[in-house]
Amino acid sequence: RLTSLGVTIDSAKRCEELVKILLFKVGLDYQNPYLNPFREFQRWKHHPSVQPTLEGGTRIAYGARALNEGGFQSIPKLTFPGGLLIGCSPGFMNVPKIKGTHTAMKSGMLASEAIFSQLTNENLQSKTIGLDVKEYEENLKNSWVWKELYAVRNIRPSCHSILGVYGGMIYTGLFYWLLRGMEPWTLKHPGPDFAQLKPAKDCTPIEYPKPDGKISFDLLSSVALSGTNHEHDQPAHLTLRDDSIPVSRNLALFDGPEQRFCPAGVYEYIPLETGEGSRLQINAQNCVHCKTCDIKDPSQNINWVVPEGGGGPAYNGM
Repeated sequence: RLTSLGVTIDSAKRCEELVKILLFKVGLDYQNPYLNPFREFQRWKHHPSVQPTLEGGTRIAYGARALNEGGFQSIPKLTFPGGLLIGCSPGFMNVPKIKGTHTAMKSGMLASEAIFSQLTNENLQSKTIGLDVKEYEENLKNSWVWKELYAVRNIRPSCHSILGVYGGMIYTGLFYWLLRGMEPWTLKHPGPDFAQLKPAKDCTPIEYPKPDGKISFDLLSSVALSGTNHEHDQPAHLTLRDDSIPVSRNLALFDGPEQRFCPAGVYEYIPLETGEGSRLQINAQNCVHCKTCDIKDPSQNINWVVPEGGGGPAYNGM
């Protein structure tokens, strides 16, 4: 379960040295294919409780990324011959706190201790397929990391139960803040994020206000502030498994959600050079490496790989 995160930094009014960092989260399990996380972010900045903070300020940076919000229910097997899953990749984030640095660091500490114990074992025998340090997963489950993730395990999926969003908020207050997650049941996630989109014909298009250039801004000028750069002579890091699927399925059934869920304007449908119809154009040079496309594509047709040459966003102070 992932969340697309848009970030902008604005200097607050009447104080040139004060910097406000705004974080806006959109759960990638949303159902309306017309939803645009970036434009939701821009509209939110005009909320009466938010806009006064930004008035008179200057936009100085922008970025986006996806957060692992699956939590306790989504943690995979953490060990395999020759490797371990540590840090942020297994999804050790505390969802209500939007905090995972402490758990990621602790997993690395536990991993190093388990590896050291194995390497210094007098009975260790060389293996051609790599060392399988199963003690790491056992130690993690006996640490405070596992207890912390277990306590908050039901907060995210409670919003998708029969309780709804507001019911989930009440659930969180009752079972987490008061009972510290000691309920004897564990709720399940509804399914993968890419499978949650409804057909466009069953949804209402969303009309977003135009950016005013002071509080809200257009997408491309925001991406320019991310410092994103990719060398043009490297292999494409965004590819399609089947070139026909974007038009035949995503555009036909979901009205091309790629052009809305990407926070960097990488995907756009443009008319064919000859004849009628459209094709999907991939502006890979705009990619800010959030991986939203790899997660939310309803056809799972987009293949995102790490680009060569160290290209990507150049975030400064974010």
